[in-house]
Amino acid sequence: MNKYYKIVMCFSLMLVSISCSESFLDEEVLDKYEPNVLKDKLGFDASVVGIHQHFATLPKSSNDQTIINMWHIGTDILWAPAGRSNGDARPYFDYTQLNASDAAALKVWRYLYKLINNANDLIAGSQLEIVGMTPADRALYEAEAKFFRAYAYDMLVTLFGGVPLVTEPTVTPRTDYTRASVAAVNALIEADLLFAVEKLPNIGSAARDGRANKAMARQLLGTAYLRMNENAKAEAQLTEIINGNSGALSLIKNRFGTKANNPGDPFSDIFIFGNQRRSQGNTEVIWVLENENPTDKPYSTDSPQQRRNWGGGYYDIAGMLPADSLGGRGIGRTRLNNWVLYGLYEDGDMRNSKYNLRRDFWFNSTDANYSTIKGLKVPYGVDTEFTLADGKKTKVLAADTVWRLAPYITKWNFFDSRDTFGYGTWKDFILMRLGETYLLRAEARFKQNNLSGAVADVNEVRNRANATPAEEGDMTLDYILDERARELIGEENRRYTLVRTGTLVNRAKTLTGVGALANGNIETTNGLEAKHLLLPIPQLERDLNKDADLGQNTGY
Repeated sequence: MNKYYKIVMCFSLMLVSISCSESFLDEEVLDKYEPNVLKDKLGFDASVVGIHQHFATLPKSSNDQTIINMWHIGTDILWAPAGRSNGDARPYFDYTQLNASDAAALKVWRYLYKLINNANDLIAGSQLEIVGMTPADRALYEAEAKFFRAYAYDMLVTLFGGVPLVTEPTVTPRTDYTRASVAAVNALIEADLLFAVEKLPNIGSAARDGRANKAMARQLLGTAYLRMNENAKAEAQLTEIINGNSGALSLIKNRFGTKANNPGDPFSDIFIFGNQRRSQGNTEVIWVLENENPTDKPYSTDSPQQRRNWGGGYYDIAGMLPADSLGGRGIGRTRLNNWVLYGLYEDGDMRNSKYNLRRDFWFNSTDANYSTIKGLKVPYGVDTEFTLADGKKTKVLAADTVWRLAPYITKWNFFDSRDTFGYGTWKDFILMRLGETYLLRAEARFKQNNLSGAVADVNEVRNRANATPAEEGDMTLDYILDERARELIGEENRRYTLVRTGTLVNRAKTLTGVGALANGNIETTNGLEAKHLLLPIPQLERDLNKDADLGQNTGY
């Protein structure tokens, strides 16, 4: 016992000695800001992968269906049936609820500034001399980081106006940010993208297919120049994409890919799972966000929701089950408006074919007791009774045409037999393609009064779609925006496009919100005003920025 007592006493005295020592009492602060320390190529690779990973969280939006919806509902193409799109998306179709405390605007603001800070870390690190890396090696990483910083600032200045300019890594807490002018933000975007255009590799030559390339930088720069009204500069950048790249880019005009021998058309082939990458034969794509099933390969970010938002909720009709032929399990969070469904396309336009816009449905459950699969061409907004091949009758209610049997685009169709519930969409995201490049250049040419050039560009996509060629007398900004809807619906950020062109309010109020629909639903852009061309500066950010005034956009 004496031996154990001595051991305990010695241990206690040792603890007292340690506790009284000055070094033991020194506090190690673990929550202070610390920039990335890039010491070798492996660190640079990890940093750029981190930028791509963070970037991917917004286009995919993980489980947040409402962030996806805010880019489209309350515009000129899409509305939200009652009860189908709520949460953070609600203020974007009922604009009376859009205020400085808006949750979606706060999410976007914080996401973009995180992207900026990640880019700033890599840009700062690229200025250091690194053993085993040449200045050209480091410039390549700097260019990729500057592409993403420019992307973030272009989105911020378009949606919010003037915003704080942060060009160095954040290493200490700050509560004194002020908003820079739109001109100052534009100057940074231009400088970053000109550097990226110079230093990034040509399309097809990047380290990996999903990494940044010159064509991506040129397309973003051309789009930013259009917003800045630098139309000749925009045309020059877009022309380099169309005429350059040694023929690497061309519109898809013939069947190709995994389902080329199945019924379909060249336009639908672009968006089929397994066809979307350049390595899979898609010569039209400029930027593809690659997305793999995480049970197969660890390249995905949670569970993208685009199919569930854009696809109709047909699975909720008795006798209908989620199937590949019907696009997988959609849940109808949104609905194409009547202008898109009944006024946008002419007969024969490939982009309105049954392979690109689903209007027909069928019973496919073996438990439905129907003797045959029967197509249902469902008229909108009325109760309709159908007689099936076995003589039985079925009735489609008007309310069902709002979201259960609502027509929907097929670009986000996806079905995995291992996941019939449709938790995620393991499908690539086409973020830039040549079809848009032609329409951007048409816009640049139209704004310079080059109507023949604008017509030629618009007709590149119309001819591919077997649509009637446009003529010079057709050329207006609204016509070009109509054509963007035909070509890019479900791909482009429609809110961004309409805000960039200053047309959100007029087009949304004219083309959506035009009447009562089935079951008490209305297409609505309730409360939309001129002030909504910009989003509010998030009030929480203003409150945290206690040592300077971030100001607020007019009307909020």
